[in-house]
Amino acid sequence: MNKTIDEMIKRRSIRSYKPDPVDEAVLEKILEAGTYAATGGGRQSPVMVVVTDKALRDKLSRMNAAVMGKDTDPFYGAPAVVVVLADPNRNTYVEDGSLVIGNLMLAASALGVGSCWIHRAREMFASDEGKELLREWGIPDYVGIGNCILGYVEGDIPEAAPRKENYIIRT
Repeated sequence: MNKTIDEMIKRRSIRSYKPDPVDEAVLEKILEAGTYAATGGGRQSPVMVVVTDKALRDKLSRMNAAVMGKDTDPFYGAPAVVVVLADPNRNTYVEDGSLVIGNLMLAASALGVGSCWIHRAREMFASDEGKELLREWGIPDYVGIGNCILGYVEGDIPEAAPRKENYIIRT
């Protein structure tokens, strides 16, 4: 079978990470793959904010948990978070950012790095604290699409759930 399709089939969302940082060269390749995601009209509306600083990573984790009213780590101990944001003035900004996260997760899997899409970025960056971060990053008008956590897998990679009946409808 095709190597790319094989990777799509084997990729899993990982929810347990070693504390070791992702090798910088590997991280750069994953990020580069994100920049090649398809975007509406080729306009490249998303941006990726790469967070490996533990203090900022922990702050983002706390902000994400607060959206759920919890105090656990929604980033599952992953040492890196890629916050994907996009320009809401583009009519395909949600789709554009979603495709970036998809590329990040596929590239991570292909390079032996675990990943998981962590939702609630929209709410995180709609908060006063989130808006302040956006201003610091020079993108005050962008909105959160999702957080892609990255790290080396702790334990076993989970098996795929069975595919549902009628997933594909042919007419």
